[in-house]
Amino acid sequence: MPAKIPKLILASQSPRRRYLLEQAGLTFRVIPSRFDEDSVQLADPAEYVKTLSAAKAREVAGQYPDSWVIGADTIVAVGNTILGKPGDSNEAREMLERLSGQSHCVYTGYAIVCVNRQTCISDAIKTEVQFKRLSADEIDWYIQTGEPFDKAGAYAIQGLGTFLVRRISGSYTNVVGLPVCEVIEALLKTGVVQMNAGNARGLAV
Repeated sequence: MPAKIPKLILASQSPRRRYLLEQAGLTFRVIPSRFDEDSVQLADPAEYVKTLSAAKAREVAGQYPDSWVIGADTIVAVGNTILGKPGDSNEAREMLERLSGQSHCVYTGYAIVCVNRQTCISDAIKTEVQFKRLSADEIDWYIQTGEPFDKAGAYAIQGLGTFLVRRISGSYTNVVGLPVCEVIEALLKTGVVQMNAGNARGLAV
């Protein structure tokens, strides 16, 4: 018997994005995109994450043309300078020193693609984040936890890095990795998910 084609797919291996969608009550399959992110040149931060998220979604959607595929990409930007994931402790320290006591922006691009419906919904959401001024000891301690190394900008607002953040302006889930409000709105508008009073979680895929 052939495997059932998933109606909704998350094209990301990020456990944070998976958790956010599960918390929203969605049922989906995780199929990480294999798109080469290095093939996209750095540009305006919002356009960069929109381009990457759409490319990731399309790569997976090409394999599952009947499914709706969610792609996403998150970056930290200071002005037009994009901070990626630090490669080592020195890079993590440089990033955290740069963010210390300053405001920066977190951009998450998302795309929802269905090949057979010839549909691609894409947008980029921006959240402004204000860091406290960090001491050298605080930076060293945080780096030693290991948390910065797979995070854009070298911190995780939903983890130990919560103590770094003085305030935010905008979507919290956007900083975690996915603007849940906007994604759910888009899924509802396309009819991919529906409000279901008979479902305790409230959403039906």
